[in-house]
Amino acid sequence: MKNPGQSRREAVDGLLLLNKPAGLSSNQALQRVKWLLNAKKAGHTGSLDPAATGMLPLCFGEATKVCSYLLNADKTYRVTAKLGIATDSGDADGTATESRPVPDLSAAEWRRLLATFQGESEQIPPMYSALKHDGKRLYELARKGVTVDRKARPIRIDAIDLLEIAGSRLVLRVACSKGTYIRVLVEDLARAAGTVAHTTRLHREIVGDFEAADMHDLEALEAAAEAGPAAVRRHLLPPDVALAGYPAVTVSADDGAKFCGGMAVPASTGDSACLEGIARVYGAGARFLGLGEATLSGQVAPKRVFLLGEKNP
Repeated sequence: MKNPGQSRREAVDGLLLLNKPAGLSSNQALQRVKWLLNAKKAGHTGSLDPAATGMLPLCFGEATKVCSYLLNADKTYRVTAKLGIATDSGDADGTATESRPVPDLSAAEWRRLLATFQGESEQIPPMYSALKHDGKRLYELARKGVTVDRKARPIRIDAIDLLEIAGSRLVLRVACSKGTYIRVLVEDLARAAGTVAHTTRLHREIVGDFEAADMHDLEALEAAAEAGPAAVRRHLLPPDVALAGYPAVTVSADDGAKFCGGMAVPASTGDSACLEGIARVYGAGARFLGLGEATLSGQVAPKRVFLLGEKNP
């Protein structure tokens, strides 16, 4: 593959939904795509373990400002588990620590068990995670054989569907809130069934409103990059697509400049109703200006301004 980059990185704004391959950390995947785009600034949201695959939202330029909003998004995973064997890391990369017989449960019995895990609960994060304790990543401590107490954190399981049960192989689809560790969920499910388990494959299908069809494979992006960075940039999405859950307001051309300068300005919702709370703000030519705090008086004050160029990706 040819080097698509120029000697100088360029300002590139937009989102790209990567179908992360196994074997790369989230940051390694980000750096690969950043190089293909010849982009100056980049970030990712919702890290995936190196062994995991699937949707990894990559943010470039001004789009890095939506990272925190995507972190809070709900997610859907397809997970494959091996029943009967536990590992120290909860996945196939770990060392086996325990084995137990696999109960002979029917699909109906599994579904009844899975249903008990739906709703709000608390989950203790695993030692093999990127959370920090006294400034050190938990996985760094775990690799040294050190275990520390972790506080349980609230999570929410919206749906947990049985896709396959065949001997020791269990395949599920899980829709959940941010901060849910699927490896821990698999271990908890197995414990409730009277056995142990570990995750053998994890694939993230959905982040927020983004669907699997929106993803791009790294190999396809590398092939496109043979024609130069512009061929890859065609796959970028504008930053405001990540904020579609917020209502939209518009401001005049003059007020758009004031809004970007930090002033509260009059806003229109397109109907007679006034909005209150966070809203997407658009200026002349439907140009996205940022997020603002709308009030019932019809004003909107800047909360996060996006300094996008005249042409969005």
